[in-house]
Amino acid sequence: MKLKISTAVEQSHDKVWDGFNEKLFVKLSPPFPKVSLKKFDGCKTGDTVALTLNFILFKQQWVSKIISDEASESHFEFVDVGVNLPFFIKKWKHRHRIEQANIGSVIIDDIEYSTGLKATDIFLYPLFALQFLYRKPVYKRVFKKA
Repeated sequence: MKLKISTAVEQSHDKVWDGFNEKLFVKLSPPFPKVSLKKFDGCKTGDTVALTLNFILFKQQWVSKIISDEASESHFEFVDVGVNLPFFIKKWKHRHRIEQANIGSVIIDDIEYSTGLKATDIFLYPLFALQFLYRKPVYKRVFKKA
């Protein structure tokens, strides 16, 4: 299943790229499930991000590895894949892209996931969409022109 969400922000793509750090990652975490960040190496190839998701009745580990990163005069991007995922997710690939725009830049969250069952993928789609739509006002607030 695929999910793609774009957010226009006021700062240039290089300033946004500079702001993609551990502090931003924590701000982007939604209220549920509660996220505890265990490790954040960064956004470059080979880096790892590890967290614990607290679903109240149970906790799940999530570990992603950055498998690629790319930079040009017009964009930055990095891709993470899940290497240790919650039991209900079999595949996770998240492409983070920051593109220069006429005024500011655009942050694109491009996600591919699979639970192994099409019905479950469809069931989780609105939940994942809400998780990533939660990021839009955070991005806009953090990357507002000074």
